[in-house]
Amino acid sequence: MTQKKQRGQLIVLSGPSGVGKSTVIAELLSERPDIYFSVSFTTRKPRVGEADGVNYYFVSKETFEEMIARDEFLEHARYVDNYYGTSLKLIREKLEEGTDVLLDIEVQGAAKVREKCPDAVLIFIVPPSFEELSRRLHGRHTDDEEVIQGRLQKAREEWKEIPNYDYLVVNDKVPTAAGEIMAILTAEGCRTKYRTELMEGV
Repeated sequence: MTQKKQRGQLIVLSGPSGVGKSTVIAELLSERPDIYFSVSFTTRKPRVGEADGVNYYFVSKETFEEMIARDEFLEHARYVDNYYGTSLKLIREKLEEGTDVLLDIEVQGAAKVREKCPDAVLIFIVPPSFEELSRRLHGRHTDDEEVIQGRLQKAREEWKEIPNYDYLVVNDKVPTAAGEIMAILTAEGCRTKYRTELMEGV
């Protein structure tokens, strides 16, 4: 049995809307149930099938802005006219327990996490091609054409932030993408700074 880590690893997953992050995360968590998936707060309305406290904590704009004022977020950002944010208290507790924490956040938030937590592992997920991203967004049938074009433009801007990430994973097939992320986490866990107890008493 592996020894419990002294401190958990903070993993940040970003990628454009429609890339399939949620599906990859579900696959990853089915293989690695020991990872804590941080549920973000948001002011956007729930989509069909989404549950409060499972996909997001859905709150009003007023509540969110009160939380900002109390400095309760590790990061928060505005994305397509809605707020998204990560609870600082919950993340700290999990990391101190030795639990790995996974965040699904966009590029603005990821940059803020990198500032506050330099040891965080930043992973960006892309589709096999930009044409494929457009196809997936149209295939969801949840947004009108104007919203889709807005998401594609946003994706072009996000693409420019990829050099700020540690790893790039292509989501062509979900099990392969999840497998690549697991390989990254295994490699990160083998860093000497996380295995100092093995060097003691030699």
